[in-house]
Amino acid sequence: MKFAVAFSFLAGVAAAANPFVAKTRNSAKTSYVSKLVSKARRLNDQEDFEIDISSYSLKFEKCQFIKAYDDEMAENDEYDTVLSTKHFVIFKLCPDGSCSSCNSNYGEYMIDLETYLEATVGYQQELQEQMCQACEECGQDEADDAAEEEADDAAEEEADDAAEEEADDAADDAEEDGGRRKLRRKLRRKLSVDCDSCADECDKIENMEANGYIDATEFLECQMIYGPDDDQKDALYAGPMCASSGSRINIGVFTDEACSIADSSKTVDDYLVDGDGYQMKLSHALLKTVYTDTCISCMEVQDEAEDDGEEQAAETIELCQQLYEEAAKCESTHGFENGYAGYDGYENQLAQETVVCNFIKSVYGGTYDDTGEISIYGASKSVNGGSSTTGGQKFALTFFILGTVGLAVYAAMLHQKLTKGGKAGLSSQGGAMA
Repeated sequence: MKFAVAFSFLAGVAAAANPFVAKTRNSAKTSYVSKLVSKARRLNDQEDFEIDISSYSLKFEKCQFIKAYDDEMAENDEYDTVLSTKHFVIFKLCPDGSCSSCNSNYGEYMIDLETYLEATVGYQQELQEQMCQACEECGQDEADDAAEEEADDAAEEEADDAAEEEADDAADDAEEDGGRRKLRRKLRRKLSVDCDSCADECDKIENMEANGYIDATEFLECQMIYGPDDDQKDALYAGPMCASSGSRINIGVFTDEACSIADSSKTVDDYLVDGDGYQMKLSHALLKTVYTDTCISCMEVQDEAEDDGEEQAAETIELCQQLYEEAAKCESTHGFENGYAGYDGYENQLAQETVVCNFIKSVYGGTYDDTGEISIYGASKSVNGGSSTTGGQKFALTFFILGTVGLAVYAAMLHQKLTKGGKAGLSSQGGAMA
């Protein structure tokens, strides 16, 4: 009975601390953060409103599954649970130059995992394509240098022959080739292309399937990887999942078509085969780039203007702009300078900001485990379905245990002294009470 009461109390506290748990039948259909994300999108759809975040860098913080009551699942007999799983990512916008620490003047945001992966993977794929294109042109510089020398020699010969017009054309061609060469070198520096090793890397990317690998980003959307035939087994699905306490994003195996119920006993590689039946493996090389500690600058690198040689005004890359517009925001608390607080007509965003900030804080504090279940251990860290107590909790537990033992010993000693004292008092009276 005591356990039931205690469990009910803990569940009530967890639910009260969680704004995603439905309080009414209507609000159960969508999580609270999802509503805030939708409102953020509508706010940014208004005309003549754009926040300049070009001086910030994007930084991944955490991936988190969150389970909440779902009214539609509760009414559907096909489900054996009333909890649906929402997938979220927390990221920051940090000032350029201090992204590694990012402890002041930053914004903190929460967005659904699907939108985050779609944007970041698309961005990284584009960089990958640009890198391989620049790699192909690594050997072109030497050829251009030789062509430029030949053009200069031809120009000199034609000038000696008094063919000034043809000489000018040859010089213009050489100058144009030199400009293209400078652009290629600039692109390689921007992408950190190593001409000595990029060819091997690009060859692996191009021949990935021939080498027995499938890009993990092919499973950003939940899809079936095993369909039962006559073996009476259940279907299996593959999709993105949070791992290592939210520090990683992997492709996992799920037992439902919404990829919300993970089966940690299985791996995707065991169910991947090509058209000829040969075993395949997942390549996580591209997927790893979307959850590393590396910061992505939100500033669009502009070429010098051809007319006056001056640099163009800074612009924000599409990746940062998209994620910022569609995310729930926690800005004022951290001193973010360029956010909604400086604009009129966005009181609704500011009014909800405290709710968002508190919930993001609770997610950081370990309110949920890797599967999205509420953890009654509070700030303890859940790993692989288990729970490990933090250092502060261990210290507090040790302190209270030792304190309790000490008080018990002291109470026993005091009791013994009082008992002996009472007996001594009676004996000193010599039985004269009669």
